[in-house]
Amino acid sequence: MTDQLQEYFDRSLEFNNQVLIIKQCSSGDVGCVVWDAALVLLKFMESDFFKSKHETLEQKHVIELGSGTGAVGLAASLLGANVTITDLEEFVPLMQLNVNTNEALVKGSLMAKTLKWGGSVQEFLPHPDFILLSDCVYYLQAVGDLVVTLDELSGHDTEILCSYEERTIGQNLQSLDKFLTLVNEIFVVDEIPLNQQDPVYRSEDIHILSMKKR
Repeated sequence: MTDQLQEYFDRSLEFNNQVLIIKQCSSGDVGCVVWDAALVLLKFMESDFFKSKHETLEQKHVIELGSGTGAVGLAASLLGANVTITDLEEFVPLMQLNVNTNEALVKGSLMAKTLKWGGSVQEFLPHPDFILLSDCVYYLQAVGDLVVTLDELSGHDTEILCSYEERTIGQNLQSLDKFLTLVNEIFVVDEIPLNQQDPVYRSEDIHILSMKKR
């Protein structure tokens, strides 16, 4: 993705009584736009259930994996969290553009960094309070590395929030099955019921998992 040649279009997202402006790419990989599972996850963070469980994200250490546009991590920073949004190197310019575009709204801190799943996570430690990921479980060849990274990044007090949309095309189902099998070996996995999610931004086809180490 060559930033100088890329064309962007804006998507406005209401969150925490603010309006996030997310720059999306007119062309490129799947990480260049905001997907529905990301919307469901970020709106969950302002739901009554989430607020009753966690009270506040202020000063919490948050890492988003496979951030793409960075929308979910950006939302967490509006709630006061200290957030690092991460993806492959090619997505850093898009993430940084969205950091710069919304910096006036950020209550915590926000930075964009490269993190390749399966690689070293040393610079991202100590263990975060939360790990966020949305629509990241469909690349069969990357699922194992993703779970390794989740394992190494998370401590026993880390909560992982993972959203994904049900898809049955190609290898999607196989990848999801592998992901669920692997994470259940390491984490206690609970699904957030629909009635505890945002009343508007929710769908029977989109799932939110909460995971903590066994």
